Amino acid sequence: MGGVNVGGAGGGGRKALDTEINMIPMIDLLMVTISFLLITAVWVQSSRLDANANVPGPTESPPCSEGEPSSPCKPEPRLHVLSNDPSKFVLAWKEGATTVRSVEVPREARTGSRAAFPALAARVAEEWRTSGAHRDASDRRFDRAVVHASNDMPYGEIVAVMDAVAKPQRTFATGDKVVQTSAFETTFATD
Repeated sequence: MGGVNVGGAGGGGRKALDTEINMIPMIDLLMVTISFLLITAVWVQSSRLDANANVPGPTESPPCSEGEPSSPCKPEPRLHVLSNDPSKFVLAWKEGATTVRSVEVPREARTGSRAAFPALAARVAEEWRTSGAHRDASDRRFDRAVVHASNDMPYGEIVAVMDAVAKPQRTFATGDKVVQTSAFETTFATD
């Protein structure tokens, strides 16, 4: 049994004091505390969502696959959905910093408790049909969309805008199966 001896005999004609302090409960408490901290440290890591603030995406660009090495790569067009104006959405196709085309879509009045933007979803689908680059089922790449939202935009509206961007569907071959999936790979940006 673990214990601590707190001293020897007293002086003079006194009786010797030999008291033991039981250390087992303290060791048990220490082991339980260490176990608790180790287990909760794993839970803290698993609940994190890794994200970055690079807009409109990673800073490194893929190497050119076509054309001559001396010519610069033409950036792929991206659909930017600007939702800062409370009266309208702006859909802008951009190649790098250059705006190729933009379209305004009026915002619908909110009906019910859940925000939804069916006119935006229809226009995004139409834009993908006319300007989308990746449509073949064997194409491993997706068209890209960047959803721009202001810091004070309600969460329900952000979700409704992202649902509208996910509305256009395309076929995608995964091994021996062909599935329907969203036509856009979406990036989120706050302004």
